[in-house]
Amino acid sequence: MSDRSPRHDEPQLPAATPDRTWWRDRASGRWRRRSHWIDGRWLATLLAMALLLFGLNLDRVPLRDWDEGIAAQVAREMVEASPQDERWIFPTLNGRPYFNKPPLVHWAMAASYRVFGVHEMAARLPGALLTALSVPLVYAIAREAFWRRSPAVWSALVYLTWLPVVRHGRLAMLDGAILCFATAVAFCALKARRNVRWALGTGLALGAIAMTKGILVLPFAAIVLGFWLWDTPRLLRSPYLWLGLLLGLLPIGGWYGLQAQQYGTEFLQENLWVQSFGRVAAAKNDRGGPPWYYVLELLKYAWPWLLFVPGGAALAWRDRLWPWARLALVWVGVYGLTISLMGTKLPWYILPLYPPLALLAGRYLAVLWEGDRALGLSIRPRLSQVPFPKAIAVLLATMSLASLGAGIYFSVMDVEADWAVVTALGLVGGSYGVAAWLFGQRDSQSLPVLAWGTYVALAVFMASGYWVWELGENFAVKPVAALLQTAVPPKTTVYGLGSVGRPSLNFYCNCEVVSRGPEELRELWTASAMGFALVPVGRLGEVDLVEAQELGRAEGLVLLGRDRAETLSPPESGPVAVQNGNEVAREF
Repeated sequence: MSDRSPRHDEPQLPAATPDRTWWRDRASGRWRRRSHWIDGRWLATLLAMALLLFGLNLDRVPLRDWDEGIAAQVAREMVEASPQDERWIFPTLNGRPYFNKPPLVHWAMAASYRVFGVHEMAARLPGALLTALSVPLVYAIAREAFWRRSPAVWSALVYLTWLPVVRHGRLAMLDGAILCFATAVAFCALKARRNVRWALGTGLALGAIAMTKGILVLPFAAIVLGFWLWDTPRLLRSPYLWLGLLLGLLPIGGWYGLQAQQYGTEFLQENLWVQSFGRVAAAKNDRGGPPWYYVLELLKYAWPWLLFVPGGAALAWRDRLWPWARLALVWVGVYGLTISLMGTKLPWYILPLYPPLALLAGRYLAVLWEGDRALGLSIRPRLSQVPFPKAIAVLLATMSLASLGAGIYFSVMDVEADWAVVTALGLVGGSYGVAAWLFGQRDSQSLPVLAWGTYVALAVFMASGYWVWELGENFAVKPVAALLQTAVPPKTTVYGLGSVGRPSLNFYCNCEVVSRGPEELRELWTASAMGFALVPVGRLGEVDLVEAQELGRAEGLVLLGRDRAETLSPPESGPVAVQNGNEVAREF
């Protein structure tokens, strides 16, 4: 406690009972008023930056497989079906029951189709908006946890400029919504410590997670439980919490009840076991990996902010009696352990770890930015006592040289290089180089240079056509879909040789392409059970279809048909979740 005389305009508030308007500065011992209007400006600024970054160029790049194509098609069938089909309650994929996930995000996509039409931008817009909303939520979490603005700003900027968050948040997937709902859960859990009514919001946000990805609600419920047990056990007895859980889980309980009534145990087995607990117990479609799989994912894509996470983790362990540290440690520990022990490993499962990692990095960046004041060690900052690790400067310089080298290589060696990608690499290399030099000089201005350079580089990269780089792994779907639309009636089944069947292709051509082997394809053709076949040019000799006429070519594929073709629906094979052995098992 400072021994100075209090000013006449300074409130004499007891240190043990701060209210929501005043907070005690640990460095000076003085009470300070919270400037809510400044927080409002920061929230608006961060939301505007997020909307620009997440909403840029959503319609230039085709939907990818498998997740985007499936989610977009499910929402499309909701819109195109008659009200009597009740597909808003009983979703379908290619006309058959869709048992994989609850339909909250599919409803949002279908509503977007109603407003903007059926295309890529409308499919991706709901997820992009929800992910953008999670950015100011991260700021609000950090502002409530730290009670200082600097770590809150840095936490939000780190989260906003992490490549995996930006890239997957823009896709027509469920994970952007999960990020929004997960940050809402954390914010309400923190606010409930001061106002127990916020526990109601915690239950509602958990219900939204359940309505998006089913049993994924369990690890987030465990995070809230662990945090409150460690920090504020009395909240577990709050009636607002149990009322919120009741209201939040009521929709998912009702939806599961309707599905069970409509489809019986078939739905429960597919949804709860094959597509939920089955993924935890074993790897699906060879998508497994070692327990350190997600550590490798961080090492591949979490730069440059991964450099500052270890320092933040050390501060969290030192401050483990403080709410922010307890929340971050419980969140990372519970969710990280959950996904590491799961049998199925997919890159986007790690996304809900980025908000707590942003809190850790933001805390450490605030120390570098403010000096000892952020640690509460002295009244005035003394940067000479704040560590600026040389290893960080060296790694930033290395990444700068690598980015500049890659930009030069693509611009010289690749005549078809996208200049947006080259420009993004140049921006990364330049900003990281300047930041490395300033960091080596112990200049805290290196941090805004790093943040701003990363944000601009990401914006330029998202403006290119390469931010969904998985599309280069297979043939382009739009030319093939255009060929099918000119020759094949809508809603017709086309059998393809090999792995030509793709959910995104089904979405664009408005028919279903089902993959088959050579023997089965010949049998179907001979029995006149099919009228159209899609075969790779190099494999035409494997099938030798009688009376087949070539209707057109695109992307190395040949569309075959015949005059007496009778298009039949594919045989009933149970729910979509196990169709063809692996189609939907790759989703989400």
